[in-house]
Amino acid sequence: MANAHTYNEVWQICLNRIQSRIPQEEFVKWFAPIKPMGYDGTNLRLKVPHESYATYIEKNHFNIFKEIITEYFGRQTRLYYAVPNNEKTPVAANADMTAITQYVAQTDTHNIPKNPFAIPGIPRLRIDPQLNGKYTFSTHIEGECNRLARSAGLTVALTPGSSPFNPLYIYGGSGLGKTHIVQAIGHEVREHHPELQVLYVSTNKFQAQYQTAVKNGEVNDFIRFYQMIDVLIIDDIQELTGKPGTQNVFFNIFNHLQLAGKQIILTSDKPPVELKDIEQRLLTRFKWGLSAKVDTPDHDTKVKIIRTKSESMDLALNDEVVNYLADNISANIREIEGALVSLKANISLMNRRATSALAKEVLKAYVHMSQKEISISRITEIVCQYFNIDQQSFNSTKRTREVAQARQIAMYMAKKHTKSPLAAIGATIGGRNHATVLHSCKTVVNMIETDRTFKSQIEELEKLISENK
Repeated sequence: MANAHTYNEVWQICLNRIQSRIPQEEFVKWFAPIKPMGYDGTNLRLKVPHESYATYIEKNHFNIFKEIITEYFGRQTRLYYAVPNNEKTPVAANADMTAITQYVAQTDTHNIPKNPFAIPGIPRLRIDPQLNGKYTFSTHIEGECNRLARSAGLTVALTPGSSPFNPLYIYGGSGLGKTHIVQAIGHEVREHHPELQVLYVSTNKFQAQYQTAVKNGEVNDFIRFYQMIDVLIIDDIQELTGKPGTQNVFFNIFNHLQLAGKQIILTSDKPPVELKDIEQRLLTRFKWGLSAKVDTPDHDTKVKIIRTKSESMDLALNDEVVNYLADNISANIREIEGALVSLKANISLMNRRATSALAKEVLKAYVHMSQKEISISRITEIVCQYFNIDQQSFNSTKRTREVAQARQIAMYMAKKHTKSPLAAIGATIGGRNHATVLHSCKTVVNMIETDRTFKSQIEELEKLISENK
């Protein structure tokens, strides 16, 4: 066995060579803290402050490190890493110089909800990524509403951990496709980088696993398992709200993965700045990378989604039905899926035709139909037709009782069924001001309360206007 003086001297020579070939900042941060612990002619043992040092060196400087170690210690050398015993998750493992990654002991997580922890000392096995095969980029519809998140996801999938988007934080309302995008990233990573460990997990499942670990005294194993992941996808991170213990353990995992150059992907229903009851140090880290919003899809995107999903369901829909669905379904993609399932059931089980009438019937029963805003001009047309008043008289300066009352009713309906300001309503209906509109609305309300005939007329007009939305 070589004496300590000899291997320490050789190690110092190796450090000098490494220092001359990499940036000074990199050397000081990653190599200077490493201390040699022993060398017996074959096995070189190095003490590192944390296991992430070995991961980072392997990923970013492996070729240089291997070349220099081989040159001064010999090709037969096997490299061992040791982590101080005072670490929360101590590990003393080894790696062949031809495959340093073996220093990480890993475990299979096929049954992750039952036992999601690593057992030190067993061979590296593949982890079940918990990805849904349906959620890929090939089945995802791109639109203005999700283009930034999708594009960033594709970038991350090609260079996980190395792009500026780490963490990638995708946020938006429920049912807008956030989970689809992040799972698609997972699939893409596995295709381009099959050697990487990818894992998708909801925050609620993460919380349940942590609670089980606390109960069984396995918190260190829990932390160690998540520190082994190369691409960690956490869904609904807002569920960490009010859970300080889980936040603390996630903070430690987050820091380790960031330090090791691993990729973190998060989803939430709101941006980091709007999250409540989450530690500031976590919120700060959520903002490190890219926050990409997924918005509600516009009409054209909804049409594409409806066509794609109906084709995958073998459901033939004509343009009229597709456009009707796009016009009337709210922007939640889950509602689109529900409406199509209901349509198909009615067509296949009840032997009905795919018509707009059937689509309207289905939407009333299964989804929330979005109410389109009717225009002020259309309201005036309906009011004029109902009272048999021509448009010229309606817009003139005539102050006959019939015309004046029709104008008041039109202003009342416009205020109720449009988002137009009072000034705009008055300008459109006879060139009046906002005070006139406000007075007209009060007059109509008073007459509804005191005149049954007038109230019946208003109810009939309400139905006509609703039918024209």
